Amino acid sequence: MPKIGMRERKLNTKDELCFLNDLGNYFENSVGSTIEKLQNFVKYVPRQDITNFITKYEIFKKIINVQGSIVECGIFLGGGLMTFAQLSSILEPINHQRKIIGFDTFSGFPKLNRHDKQSMSEHMHKGGLGMNSYADLHKCISLFDSNRFLSHIPKIEIIKGDASLTIPKYLKTNRHTVVSLLYLDFDIYKPTKTAIESFIPRMPKGSIIVFDEINNPLWKGETQAVLDTIGINNLKIQRFSYNSYMSYAILE
Repeated sequence: MPKIGMRERKLNTKDELCFLNDLGNYFENSVGSTIEKLQNFVKYVPRQDITNFITKYEIFKKIINVQGSIVECGIFLGGGLMTFAQLSSILEPINHQRKIIGFDTFSGFPKLNRHDKQSMSEHMHKGGLGMNSYADLHKCISLFDSNRFLSHIPKIEIIKGDASLTIPKYLKTNRHTVVSLLYLDFDIYKPTKTAIESFIPRMPKGSIIVFDEINNPLWKGETQAVLDTIGINNLKIQRFSYNSYMSYAILE
């Protein structure tokens, strides 16, 4: 039986969990080769995940004329990272200055802060949501590079380790970095706070911060990190009517 992924089971009904299992079985036994299935991906992708893809597309369009790279804080399996990379490759194929930069431990959450321990997620523990996709993503990036313009100029960077340490280290080596889109999906307090403090000074007007878990009792650390740094009152936080979780603020 196929795995249904690391969803919050407490938020899914029995029927929804059955649907995910049935969908996995359908994908495995459906007609067509693997490539043909990928080319017809909308047959197999849950509505919620297509919703997330559309939301990222709409957000990307808002920063297409803003200078700077895209930083994703929390990569997991790489779907978000590769969404932004593909969108950049399609919509601005000669923009070789737009890097897609991702940070992740690839071993789950490091030591948790007291704010995180108040969270309700079943994954909120040391090592939670661990997914060692680092080597797999390098293979994915190699394939991606073979099918895009200016493929000799690196587009994607992935940085492994505790982001509370790797973000400051990265910026010491890459002092030129400007950020147009900061996607906060670390889930926990300390690396989120580090990301905000490190990248916001490098974000021009018109750039966007995306919040994946703000105002979410399952992941209280992200909201607290925003409160302790920028302040909620200083941001016009907007959302899409069709997406429950993802929200964003345009820096003005």
